[in-house]
Amino acid sequence: MKPKQVELCQSARDKRGLPSLTCPEIALVGRSNVGKSSLINTLVQRRNLARTSNTPGKTRAIYFYLVDGKFFLVDLPGYGYARVSREQQREWKNLVEAYLDKRKGYAMLLQVVDLRHPPSEADRQMANWIRHFAYPWRVVATKADKVPRGRRLNQLKIIAAGLEVDPAGIILFSSSSGEGKDLLWGAILDELGNMAKGDAGSAVTPG
Repeated sequence: MKPKQVELCQSARDKRGLPSLTCPEIALVGRSNVGKSSLINTLVQRRNLARTSNTPGKTRAIYFYLVDGKFFLVDLPGYGYARVSREQQREWKNLVEAYLDKRKGYAMLLQVVDLRHPPSEADRQMANWIRHFAYPWRVVATKADKVPRGRRLNQLKIIAAGLEVDPAGIILFSSSSGEGKDLLWGAILDELGNMAKGDAGSAVTPG
């Protein structure tokens, strides 16, 4: 899929800033600096649409990108950065929890992890949180180009064990090479179709 029009429509820094639901949403969540913004830019083929930063923990807002007037790609603020204050961590938790509480039935979650590393405690907590809210859910392992093909299966098994998911359901992705872009678009479009039929939930990764 190649979107014809993508625009940043709104950002929210607290629950009062969350926009009203107008169409389905595909939300990305992951650790700070895991590559969510680069993933969005690669998906929509816009080099600088989503802002990337070399400073982990800097982005503390939710960004809503409207795709062809039909659905939103939603960039949730990154978690797990140790130098963020407890107050900022609490604000992040409240903001993301408010988002998840209001979007059930209208959104799919993409949990973004780094293929090179085992899941962190924050990654595992997020996976459990997604299960608790019962969202449609896929795990996307970025930076696949940095892992030799002979090591990928082992890395997938480590991530799957840590998050308690099926390794076959994890999507390998590379913003550098574009690997996994078509597969990810396929998963997104399938879930959008399910939402349109009122069958949200089919994309939950089996444990």
